[in-house]
Amino acid sequence: MPADPSPGLAEETPARSTGTPQRSAMDRPPRASATSAVEVRRSTRRSRTVSAYREGDRTIVLIPARMSEAEEQRWVNVMLDKLAAQESKRILGDSELTERAERLSAQYFEGRARPASVRWVTNQNTRWGSCTPAEGSIRLSHRLQGMPEYVVDYVLVHELAHLLVPGHGPRFWRLLEAYPRTERARGYLEGVVAADRLPHLPAARGE
Repeated sequence: MPADPSPGLAEETPARSTGTPQRSAMDRPPRASATSAVEVRRSTRRSRTVSAYREGDRTIVLIPARMSEAEEQRWVNVMLDKLAAQESKRILGDSELTERAERLSAQYFEGRARPASVRWVTNQNTRWGSCTPAEGSIRLSHRLQGMPEYVVDYVLVHELAHLLVPGHGPRFWRLLEAYPRTERARGYLEGVVAADRLPHLPAARGE
């Protein structure tokens, strides 16, 4: 691992895997707002951990040499999301959140969804967002703060769509198809929910 690759270092410890050592590189957008080259570096000296950091306009992901190609792709996605979340720590104020919702409405709904207010709330622990169409109000759970931008945007788009279609029928989901990262954002949130349900075991000695 390069000395002090900060800012933006993320590290995880995946399960052991087997495969053919190789070096690969790919190009993909790590965040919704930027496009950057992603380079995957395999190391025979790295047996347990996966790390990622920004290096100029590139994102470097360090993985064990024996990791399979499928595991590599999965962990690249995990680490890109982790870095994006770290870089999104600045919490938007309610006025900034409202401006963001208005931009998303203009981009995906031709400005037809017009929220009267958009704000963070701390009393939504079983849902990510809520909407009262009659009042034009949208509320986002504070648990979204610090998550990747595309995830927050998805929840905003979801609630904006409710200003146009109250229920979750076919017309509602057709509206959501306009947002290109819907499936990825839903997968991220489902992963967060699943992780919250797992028992929090103590780390093994030496980790």
